[in-house]
Amino acid sequence: MNVGIYIYDDAEVLDFSGPFEVFSTANRLSNPQNVFNVFLVAENSGTSSSSNITLPIKARGGYNVLPHYDFTNHPNIDVLIVVGGVHTHELNKAAVINWVAQQDKSANVVASVCTGAFILAQAGVLNGLNVTTHWEDINDLQQAYPNLTVISGKRWVDEGKYITSGGISAGIDMSLHLVSKLVNIQLAENTAKQMEFDWRKNE
Repeated sequence: MNVGIYIYDDAEVLDFSGPFEVFSTANRLSNPQNVFNVFLVAENSGTSSSSNITLPIKARGGYNVLPHYDFTNHPNIDVLIVVGGVHTHELNKAAVINWVAQQDKSANVVASVCTGAFILAQAGVLNGLNVTTHWEDINDLQQAYPNLTVISGKRWVDEGKYITSGGISAGIDMSLHLVSKLVNIQLAENTAKQMEFDWRKNE
């Protein structure tokens, strides 16, 4: 299964590195191995016009990270994860919103961490669903997208194909839940143990 994690400038570091760690660790522990192919996707490669050097995405706190792919060259995505952070500029990018909507048509699972839910909502893929986000943004999400039912006090909300999680570390809980859902509970538990992570299994 191809797990594509969408990142952008000012993305929250643990929003993408947490899920990446879960799926890459699950890869090592699965039997057979490599049940997941996890990668980072950015809007564009950031390649300098004067060289072949790929420029990094600058996540929050000045954390630089090189995406594996951009919108033009990534593999087919089975599981799309859209992360949070300073997301507001992403909402105004037609290319980003159209890409998310396009990926929704073929992905088996579409998920968000933290304020990534705003990006999914802007793309129109969460209409009529129960969702959640970072506790600080619950009211803003409900006001901006009144056709959603925004739930507080949940680590994640599973609506079948669509899963949204609370802020930052909640994305790890949600990703472990996805491993249990897509493979089995034993692999998810083994992954949490390997990570020495206290998995909160309840939504």
